[in-house]
Amino acid sequence: MKRDLLKVCLEENTPLWDQCLDTPFLRGIAQGTLPEDCFKGYIVDDSLYLREYSKAFAWGMLHAQDMAEIRAYYSLLSFVNEGEGATRRQYLKKYGLTDESIQHLPLRPENRAYVDRMIEGARDGEGAAECLMASLPCMLSYGYIFRKMVERNPGVLDTVYGPFVRDYAGEKYEESCRQWMEFAEKVCKELPEERWETCRKLFWDCSVHEQKFWEMSQNPREDV
Repeated sequence: MKRDLLKVCLEENTPLWDQCLDTPFLRGIAQGTLPEDCFKGYIVDDSLYLREYSKAFAWGMLHAQDMAEIRAYYSLLSFVNEGEGATRRQYLKKYGLTDESIQHLPLRPENRAYVDRMIEGARDGEGAAECLMASLPCMLSYGYIFRKMVERNPGVLDTVYGPFVRDYAGEKYEESCRQWMEFAEKVCKELPEERWETCRKLFWDCSVHEQKFWEMSQNPREDV
């Protein structure tokens, strides 16, 4: 019997997500000691990342087999824009920035390498399995990381970073993750062995890029 792809990916990648929690950036968030110029740079980088992240779903739609699958991508795009976007825009406003004012800025090398790998996976894949294995490491790792952070450092919710952490540690985000995991389990059933391994590697690669993104974020941008 073929192993459950998503289950295998979670087992293999959770230790990597634990390592992310120990990066200086996330330790600083948890303790409320992260310099705000680092967080300002992160919010800019994340905004540029999410613009590219959305393009992965465009490739998913292009490869879609039916309208139900296309509606699923629309749902995730809406979640990214309305859920993650609202708090992120509030932080941009706090720092005197807007989405429009930062669009000309370059992606830092770690960010560019990440989105290129993600879009490549969705573009060159055969369908929903590859698109989801490219995009879910971001979504699922954030839920895991920030729930763990609140368990260990509940006081983080009372810091300047509280609204940001709360977005990913809350029940609404957890429920969305569950729904997308169910969708992933559905589209990843009965994959041929070669495609199964391709998806497994794609999930791993994107988790590694997540870690590099957190490491990058410890260094503030110098252009904002």
